[in-house]
Amino acid sequence: MADLNDIAVFVKVAQYGSFSRAAHSLGMPVSTVSRKVTSLEEQLGVTLIQRTTRKLSLTAQGRAYYDRCSEPLTHLLDAEQALTETQRKPEGLLKISVPVIFGQEVFYEFISSFLKTYPNIQIDLFVTNLFLDLIAENVDLGIRFGELKDSSIVAQRLGKSVRYLVAAPDYLKGRVLPTKPEDLKDHQCVLLNGRNGEAEWHLVSGRKSVRLHVSGPVSSRDFDAVSAFTYRGHGIGLLPSTYCDQQIRRGELVHLLPDWSSEEIFVHAVYPTRRFLPARLQVFVEALKAWKTPLWLPLH
Repeated sequence: MADLNDIAVFVKVAQYGSFSRAAHSLGMPVSTVSRKVTSLEEQLGVTLIQRTTRKLSLTAQGRAYYDRCSEPLTHLLDAEQALTETQRKPEGLLKISVPVIFGQEVFYEFISSFLKTYPNIQIDLFVTNLFLDLIAENVDLGIRFGELKDSSIVAQRLGKSVRYLVAAPDYLKGRVLPTKPEDLKDHQCVLLNGRNGEAEWHLVSGRKSVRLHVSGPVSSRDFDAVSAFTYRGHGIGLLPSTYCDQQIRRGELVHLLPDWSSEEIFVHAVYPTRRFLPARLQVFVEALKAWKTPLWLPLH
């Protein structure tokens, strides 16, 4: 199989009718161009170009070879250029995976604004709490809260989230309010990812830290459900600030043990590789980093 680079050099020489003009077009020394054509001739076992001190001409075999090679090579170069342009221009399809907490108006507004800024980008959005395998599912980018277990993916930190202990006034009626974390064991709690009606909560206050097992009547895998049952008075919830700040201000929830909260939970944009990032993914990551969102707190 002849070297494709040698074929491309031969086609240029045939088009220009000159080694020096072809060399100038390719940005190569004339000696390199001549050597590549000679190498191609040796691989094929034929003379493609007759060289004299005054002129250069194609042999019959050279003309036939040029006629067969030039058009496919043009198509190949066009395809390569199209791929390169797609990498450089923000266009094409972006497949994005986000947790259920993102299934709300503020995120849809962000996506809408992004699409209006980049009208040649399309977005395929997965709203799920499942940690999709980005490579297996062909997902370009995921947004993840908390610890990242897969060390092979690239992660950009976007912000952080903190969870507060809250309860509805209805739940607290007739009950003794907790004054220390250990008191939570005597209360009903609404659990995230609980097992057999129990979950472990890790709470911090300055340099103090405590892990305790809590129990309750209902558990779910997403914060929409946890917040819904907390709002309805089924127990104490450990909710992200974005799910309880407004409700606390309106008196719909009571902030318990205000000196205690979850540890900081970091939010990351994750994607399969750092190499050859298409422009559409680069601009989306930059837009995420610049977004002033209630879904997480800024890093600084």
